[in-house]
Order: sequence, then structure tokens, then C-alpha cells
Amino acid sequence: MRPHTHAKLPNYGKGFTLIEVMIALLVFGLIATASAEVASQYISSYERIRDKTLAGWLADNRMNEIRLDKSLPGISENSKDRDYGPYRWQVTTKVMATAEPKMRRVEVEVARYRDGSSKSYPVHTLSAFVGQK
Repeated sequence: MRPHTHAKLPNYGKGFTLIEVMIALLVFGLIATASAEVASQYISSYERIRDKTLAGWLADNRMNEIRLDKSLPGISENSKDRDYGPYRWQVTTKVMATAEPKMRRVEVEVARYRDGSSKSYPVHTLSAFVGQK
């Protein structure tokens, strides 16, 4: 009996088809897009928290300067630019009268200047009452 011989056929089973490659690229693209969005949100959150923290410290510092002053502050509003950390800030202090003559309401608003801009955007506001002892 003669052995049955098969003709060698080309082996098409190795490698990926074009459809498989396209699906893999689509999945990779979706994952990369989602990762970039998450990274962008993380950076944005980090910057917002950093700005709020620095602005809070500036507002606390200004409020403590007023509290440490021996005299009751006069009713007024003023702004000063300050460099704090790597940024430029505008600190606005508003001193307002209250029904009690020996007490003032103080609001400190801290705004950060955008890089290279003369316009600031508000970041933090701190309000407190200061009285004469």
C-alpha cells in the first residue's frame, strides 16, 4: 500500500489578520485617550489644590498681620501684589464697619496672576472679625 501524500499548502495560520490588527489599534487608541484624559484631570486638580493652598497661606498671613497690629484697623480697601512661591499674587484687604464700634469685619481675597498676564483670577477668600481689646 502506497502512503498517501499531501501537497504542501501555504501556512496561513501564522500572524494576525488585518482585521485583528485594526481592532488591536482601536483598543489601544481608546485606552491611550482615556489615560491622557485622566492624566489631564490629575494635573488640573494638582494645580488647583496647589493654588488654593498657597492662596490660603497668603490670606492667613495677611489676617494675622492685622490681628497682631496693636490698633483697630480703619475702614478701608487696599490691594498689594506679592511674590509667593513661584507665582505673583494680588492680596486685597477689605476692612468694614460692624454694628459694634470696637469690631471690624475683615475680608482678604487672594488672586493669582496668570503667567505673563496683568489680569488676576480669584483663588481664595478669608473672612474674620477683628476687635479691640
